[in-house]
Amino acid sequence: MATRVVATATVRAMKNKKLTPTRAALVLIGLRIGVRQRGCNGLSYTLNYVESKDKMDEEVVQDGVKVFIDKKAQLTLLGTEMDYVENKLSSEFVFNNPNIKGTCGCGESFNI
Repeated sequence: MATRVVATATVRAMKNKKLTPTRAALVLIGLRIGVRQRGCNGLSYTLNYVESKDKMDEEVVQDGVKVFIDKKAQLTLLGTEMDYVENKLSSEFVFNNPNIKGTCGCGESFNI
């Protein structure tokens, strides 16, 4: 099986320079999950980068990762499993939501 390169990086050596950490080694941006009216079946998921939690967001922490759930999506997402799936044709987040009553043919929208 061939290995696919997702990203590349440049490495530079720094001679005689002492590094003094002044902040976190890695800065992560938060992810907010929501739903909006869209598609032929009514609703679709939204994923947006955020810098901070909104007042009414629910914060979910698992394995050290924080995800914020928009207040309008909290009841819609109850019991949902979110996974990241890669195959030969796509790389995407997949939501396994037990509350869904129907989906459109393309799988981008749903109804509850």
